[in-house]
Amino acid sequence: MLWAGRTATEIATAVRHGDVSATTVVEEHLHVISERDPEVGAFRRVREQAVEEAQAVQKRPDLAELPLAGVPVAVKDNLEVAGEATRGGSAGTADVPAPADHATVARLRAAGAVVVGLTNLPELGLVAFGDSAYGIVRNPWDRTRTPGGSSSGSAAAVAAGMVPIALGNDGMGSLRIPAAACGVLAVKPGADVVPPPADDWNRLTENGPLATTVSDLALTLSVLAADPSLAEAWRGGRRVDPRPPMLRSVWADDDEVWEPQPPPDSPEPFDLRVAYAPQPLPIGLPMDKEFQAAVRAAAETLRVAGHTVVEHGHRLPAWLGPATIATWLSQAAMSAAEMDRRTVERRTRALARAGRALTRMKLDGVRGRERWSAYGADQWFGDADVLITPSLGTVPPRADRWGERGFLRNVLANVRFAPATGAWNMCGWPAITVPIATHTSGLPIGVQLIAPPGGEPHLLGLAAQLQSAHPPVRPRGYH
Repeated sequence: MLWAGRTATEIATAVRHGDVSATTVVEEHLHVISERDPEVGAFRRVREQAVEEAQAVQKRPDLAELPLAGVPVAVKDNLEVAGEATRGGSAGTADVPAPADHATVARLRAAGAVVVGLTNLPELGLVAFGDSAYGIVRNPWDRTRTPGGSSSGSAAAVAAGMVPIALGNDGMGSLRIPAAACGVLAVKPGADVVPPPADDWNRLTENGPLATTVSDLALTLSVLAADPSLAEAWRGGRRVDPRPPMLRSVWADDDEVWEPQPPPDSPEPFDLRVAYAPQPLPIGLPMDKEFQAAVRAAAETLRVAGHTVVEHGHRLPAWLGPATIATWLSQAAMSAAEMDRRTVERRTRALARAGRALTRMKLDGVRGRERWSAYGADQWFGDADVLITPSLGTVPPRADRWGERGFLRNVLANVRFAPATGAWNMCGWPAITVPIATHTSGLPIGVQLIAPPGGEPHLLGLAAQLQSAHPPVRPRGYH
């Protein structure tokens, strides 16, 4: 295979220049999916019609201008893809084809990407595991472990080299958790940057990309956000000339857009104030020591790169954890409200029941979210431009049928595994996870970078510097 395992940027450049056809690229990736997915379980549905759609991309008169020309992409199965049923990880959802693409899918297609399949997620995206009625998604690094969730299949598909980029969403960490567990990158944009999913959990949830390189992540985010400047943001804000004009319709209302330039040997230097918090969790919530060490290593890397680096010595406020859990459970109740309880999993029924009880008692997390959004996040964050924390609390649990287990086991496992991401959904701030090291368990370690609203360029720029110093590694057998 010549093109499976290549980056989206490499594929798109080759297709635009006529070095390979979009059809060949997609056919190769479908073959790789057929070989690898039986042991990973990333896809609920693989779209053989993607070959015909690649042929249509190849015939487009604007092929030479498409930023994602011929790039295979996987889409989380809670986002509408025209002609496909959107099952959301549940046997209780309607098996009815969507009449149109979600806005994010439409933007990817307009940019020349080809949807090769729909990826698995836990029922209604409620937990940080990867099991559902459609099977158990497994972590390519260790198939006895979960890839995390809820963008489980999207992260696993990218990590296993089945697609170069994937689309997912993040309501309490559902992009960052599986990306960190699978050793890939993911960014949760801030509010109003990318069109959200239909069920956006009362503006907690954002759509975003997963990729293996920062340049791919930035390029895909720029398409999803209809903002060409984001494609260059990982260079630290530097714009490179000359730039041939590109397809205007991809970028909404921008008057002029440009082809992404080949990656330089190292990102353009820029100076930010970076804080790091190896253990940001309230007392009582443990944090893996190796994850803490990875945060310190990331901070030192950025200090050497020329940034002002300081330690953030405060833990998140004790009241924020219960407010985040209450918010999660109340939104689970809302997502499951229209479902026939006889068709959903034991776990979903239990989470929804708890959420309804909290809502009746007015303990649904709304006041805590308002308090954190209004001033708490900004005050706690301080004067830094970016904060580094661990992405996860511990290594991923076993890949198992968690949906058949009850409330307490699921909540405790979720909180222990993934306690560090939800705070930034509560206030709508952008955050990214970057793989930086390998745990003694053999699993990857990701660090989370957080910025105030509008800070996506800073996150991408710092992620590029971290990736330059700590090159990504694929799991064994998936090169």
